[in-house]
Formats: sequence, C-alpha cells, structure tokens
Amino acid sequence: MSLELAQNLIRQRSISGETDQGALNILQKELETLGFTCYRLPFSEEGTYDVDNLYAVYGDKGQNLCFAGHTDVVSPGDESSWTHPPFAAEVHDGILYGRGAVDMKSSIAAMITATKTFLKNNPNFDQRISFLITGDEEAAAINGTDKVLNWMAENDHKIDFCVVGEPTSEETLGDIIKHGRRGSLNCFLTVNGIQGHAAYPHKADNPVTKLVEILHVLQNTHLDDGTSDFQPSNLEVTGIDAYNKTTNTIPEKAEAILNIRLNTHQTNAALRTWITETCHKVTKNIDVRFANDSDAFLTEPGRLTQILQDAVHDVTATKAELSTGGGTSDARFIKNHVSEGVIELGPRNETAHKIDEHVPVADLENLSKIYQKVLEKYFTVQPSQ
Repeated sequence: MSLELAQNLIRQRSISGETDQGALNILQKELETLGFTCYRLPFSEEGTYDVDNLYAVYGDKGQNLCFAGHTDVVSPGDESSWTHPPFAAEVHDGILYGRGAVDMKSSIAAMITATKTFLKNNPNFDQRISFLITGDEEAAAINGTDKVLNWMAENDHKIDFCVVGEPTSEETLGDIIKHGRRGSLNCFLTVNGIQGHAAYPHKADNPVTKLVEILHVLQNTHLDDGTSDFQPSNLEVTGIDAYNKTTNTIPEKAEAILNIRLNTHQTNAALRTWITETCHKVTKNIDVRFANDSDAFLTEPGRLTQILQDAVHDVTATKAELSTGGGTSDARFIKNHVSEGVIELGPRNETAHKIDEHVPVADLENLSKIYQKVLEKYFTVQPSQ
C-alpha cells in the first residue's frame, strides 16, 4: 500500500509556491478512513502565497506521537531532462521515480501505511497519533508548519514526540538519524554611498570599500570550536553585488548576503547584535536585515533515540548513527512544541532535489515497517507477529 499511496501523491503536481493540486485531499481521505479527525488549515500573509496545511489526530487523550512532513516539492526544472517524467510516478526495475519520491512524499506514504497496520493490530489503542502535513517547507516556510503549531497551541493540541520524515539516510536505509540540527541565520547588508567618477573619489563615497571591510571582519571572526554533537558554527558570504558594469564609476550602493549555520554555543539574537554592531563600527549608512532565523536544537540521546535505532535495527539490521549534520528542516519549529523531543528519519537522500529523483520500492516498504516499529516501541505494545 505504501507504493500505491506514494505514487498517488507524486502524481499531484504540488510544487512549492503553487496551489496544492490534490495531495492534501488524498491524505485527508486516507486518514479519515482510519478514524482521524482532520483539520485543514490554510494560511496567508501579505506579500506571500497562500498555503494549505493539514493536521489530523487519532484519539483524544494520552501520549501524542506526531508524524510530520510536507507535500510541497521543489521544481523539477527542465522536465525533458528526466528519464522518467517527474510527476508520472513510474516504477522501473524496482525503483519509484518522481519529484518527491525522496523529499518527501514516500515518507508520508510510509507513515500512513505504518499507522494503518498499527491500528489494525491494536484495535484497543487508546492514546494519540497525529499527522502534521504542510505545503510550505521547500520555500519560504512562512505559512506552513510554524503557523500550524501556533494554531495547535491555541486549540490545546499538544505533541509529546515527533518523527519527521526528511531524507536522512545516506548509504543504506536508516543508517543516519538526525536528532538535532544546526540553526540558521540569513543576513542582507546594503551599504549606501554616493556615486561618482573613479578619478575623483573625494567627490564620492564608495560603499564597496566599506562593505569589504565589514565582510573581512565578519568572515575572519572565530565563532566557536563546535561541540561534541555539532560542528563549528560558520559564516559564509553567499552573495555580493554593486550593480555596476563600468570601470570608472563608483557605485551608489553595495549589497551582500550572508548565511550563518550555528550550533548551541550561539543564538540568533546574539549573532544579530554582533553583526549589526560590526557594521555600524564601519559605517552608519547601512541597512541590516535578517530573515528565516532558527536556533540549533538537540534531542539528547536517550529513550527516543534508542526507539528509532532499535526500530531500524529490527527491520534492516543496520546500526543507525545519530547526527546533527545537514541543513535545516521544519523540525526547527517543532522543537518548541514537543514535551519530549523531535527526531528525523527518512529514505536515502542521494537523489533529493535532483533530476530522476527516486527511491527503491524495497526501501519504501521497509521504511513503513520501521515507522510501525517506532509506534509499537513508543507505545510499548507487543510487536505484531
């Protein structure tokens, strides 16, 4: 069943930033059939696109294990470059192809199949299982998980433990489990100057010179040495432009884009202050803007990580390693709304966001079995035979 559901989801052209074309409807129908109460949660904000989201919950008391994921996918790019059409969900030689096969419609399908089997095997189950599915993870992430979580808090929907289906595995299914993530901070600098002739610099004010000085200080400041769980924080200059194509003109402004990946030694608030103060020491004629910030988080090794590691081993005999590497995910929002922790586990990430994105059908079915084991172990019921 995981394969069929994954195919149905992939065939919905739910590109991030565009209107959902049916993926959430499919999920709502599947979950309502299993006895879930579903809430459709559309959100919008001025200057952004509208996003539809889904929160579904089974049961009304006890511990709440939440499966979280997203149905939006990145653009396939030039579809003629794909060997298998990106939204056809074709299976060839035991491989399922399509945009979202890895990131992350297959995980959602595996979660639902696992839940269906678990509930069938445990007809007297009296606690809670929920799904938090957003359509806004791959782009701005403004009208998605963060707002759903706020709605949940306002309506007394509490989560104890959350499993996010992001593609964490590397060489084999389940070899890597993400129990934390570095934080992220985006910064946009605009130094304002006075345009003029390069031969008469005293009649102009060169913003490039000031911007270079600022970037030199920021780039050469040692932030930290990392921790036992996280690599050192790093600042990278990801863009710089003076919008000037002539050789003899001092431009009127110069801009730069920065990204910082931070560990638990740092906070976004402290980094914002440091960047702003550094800029103002060089010039007051600068605009400093920050966006999409998130602090690092860590679910300490313990019962929750052991549950996932044991579930992986039971199905694949793989010894899963704990990691905090990689980029950000919606777990950065979820971490603030769980009482126990949030952990990420999903398929191999080798073809995520690539042409001919694909997942082995065998991995898809085993992933469903792993999620089923997680349910059994978390709720301490006897494993199904």
